[in-house]
Amino acid sequence: MSGAKPDQSGLVDHIEETLIALLLGLMTAVTFANVIARFVFNSNILWALELTVFTFGWLVLLGASYAVKKHAHLGVDAILNMLAPAPRRVLALIAVGCCLVFSLLMLKGAYDYWAVFADLPPTSGRWFPTGFNFDARSQSFYEVDDIPMVAPLRFLEAMINYDEAYEKLPKVVPYFVLPLSMLLLVIRFTQAAIQIWRGETDRIVASHEVEDEIEEVRAQQGDHD
Repeated sequence: MSGAKPDQSGLVDHIEETLIALLLGLMTAVTFANVIARFVFNSNILWALELTVFTFGWLVLLGASYAVKKHAHLGVDAILNMLAPAPRRVLALIAVGCCLVFSLLMLKGAYDYWAVFADLPPTSGRWFPTGFNFDARSQSFYEVDDIPMVAPLRFLEAMINYDEAYEKLPKVVPYFVLPLSMLLLVIRFTQAAIQIWRGETDRIVASHEVEDEIEEVRAQQGDHD
């Protein structure tokens, strides 16, 4: 007995799009609430600005990797369009290779920066990881400036802060987006490289394809008018 396989790609897309929408909605709601508090009640939500900054950072970094997945980044493809399919594919592979190297370097840097806040050892090596630096000083006790600690994250006190209580949100939480987003970026560029290798596409970015889609939408709207 056979059944239809679940669309895992569609499920992942839905999760990513929902998370990005929630971040955008939270940022908007907090900013709006702070404006009302300030101009209507002559008060202020102390942690609103800091939460908005962190939320915007999550939105941008996660959105960047999602845009790679959807080929939504814009780019210049004037030279690519002048080439035959074979050299165009070669250039695309070179470009995605450069992007992979860049994202791997960013992943190392992001992990090393975040690791000390998570009471984890950063990697050794200037450019590429050669091991772990267990002599690095833990900074898991570092907190943000204004955002108060929330009850569901109290487990971090025993996990990384040696049972010391946090008054404010530990930096390990908002900074987690750094290694997460860079890991996703590596995965997305790897997927793009596989698509180019298989001949499913010949470029990383959308560029003129976006313009074609816009013209198609305009044509459809014109037909309805």
